[in-house]
Formats: sequence, structure tokens, C-alpha cells
Amino acid sequence: MNPLHQFEVAPLFPLMVGGWDLSITNQALWTGIAVAMVIALFSAGVARMRLVPGRLQSFVELTVGFIQDLSGGIVGPKGVAFFPLILTVFLFVSCLNLVGMLPHAFTATSQITTTGYMAVLVFAMVLVVGFATQGLHFLAMFYPHGTPWWLAPLIVPLELISFLARPFTLAIRLTANMVAGHVLLKVFASFCIMLMGWFTVSLAAPFVMLLAITALELFVALLQAYIFTVLTCVYLNDALNGH
Repeated sequence: MNPLHQFEVAPLFPLMVGGWDLSITNQALWTGIAVAMVIALFSAGVARMRLVPGRLQSFVELTVGFIQDLSGGIVGPKGVAFFPLILTVFLFVSCLNLVGMLPHAFTATSQITTTGYMAVLVFAMVLVVGFATQGLHFLAMFYPHGTPWWLAPLIVPLELISFLARPFTLAIRLTANMVAGHVLLKVFASFCIMLMGWFTVSLAAPFVMLLAITALELFVALLQAYIFTVLTCVYLNDALNGH
């Protein structure tokens, strides 16, 4: 009945190698399942390409087209080379969020370790791409064009803090939303179970409410993947096209 119990990382297959704990945890297992599901779904969708697409092919084409339009609208032509990465980010986060909705599954994105590693990798990529394409001019993003010189002591530290906070906001936003949504679902599900044991009245109202919250959590799962992808594109745009 503890709504926080579902977020506990537990070893499933203990494994010690040279003093290192390489145990397979529920977090690692469900992350692998999510990746396998994405690979299987897209492999099946493109296995037999047809002029009149079937359902799986249509899903793959719509998803790829949606992310292509998103990345093209934010990053521009220079972002074409990074499209596979942007698509992978969206699919990976989406599938982790959605798989966590299955009964007895584990939501890997509820752990700051998962979202933190992803956010740090995105941040590192932005730094590498920014200096590789713009050189030291990349640092000009901390002093926006047209800013009066006498505001530099205030603007530069604020821009620097805002820039360094990007990986933290990316990671914490995703984790916080997934934890909050799953806790809410657990609380309402427990509430329905308690009503079932206490009363004999109709449970239609709480059950409908539970279904509505589940639908909302599904929407939030996709929305958070979309936001993570949009922010990745925005940061990549700063690195490629300047601030």
C-alpha cells in the first residue's frame, strides 16, 4: 500500500565481478525491455515496406515524420545530421515512460540516475558541438547581442548559471513528473480497493476517476518525452546556430 515502494531499485540477478556489483536490477531489466520493444516495433514496421502502408508502417512513418518536422523547425537544416539522435531520445524516453505504466513494471525514468545520465549526455553533446562549430564564439551566448556593457556583470553570471542548470532541469523535470503521476495512480488505486472492502455501494465513480487519471498519466508520459526532445533540440540549436 506504500505508494513509494514502486520506486525502489532491487537486484534481480546478483552478480559480483572483481569486487564490482554488476547485478541486474529491476531498473536495468525494464530499461532493456523498453529498448527491445522499440527495436522490435520499428523493425516490424519497416520489414515489409508497401506503397499502401499497413498500421505498423504508418505508425513508424508518422512518428519519424513528426520528429523530423519538430527537429527541422527548431534546429533548422544544420540539425539533419543529428536527427537519428533526436529520434532516439524521443523513442527511448517515450517507451520508458509507457512501459512503466504496465502492471508490476518499473518506471526507469522515475530514477534520477536514468534521467541524469541522459541529461548529462545531452549537455556534453551541446558543449562539444558548440565549440566544434563556433569555436570560442560559442561563449558569446553568455553575453547576448545588444546587452549594454554595464549590465555584463549581472547578465553573464545569470546566463552562465542558467546554462549550467540545464542538465539538472532536464533530469529533475522528467523524474518529478513520473514520480508524481505514479504516486497519484497508486493512491487512487488503493482508495478504490479500500472502498471495495468497506462499502457495498457502486464503485463506478472512483473507478471512472481512476481510468481518467490513468489516461492523464499516459498523456503526461508522452508529453514529458516530447518536452525532453524539444529542449534537446533547443539546446542543440544554440550550439549549431548561436544564441
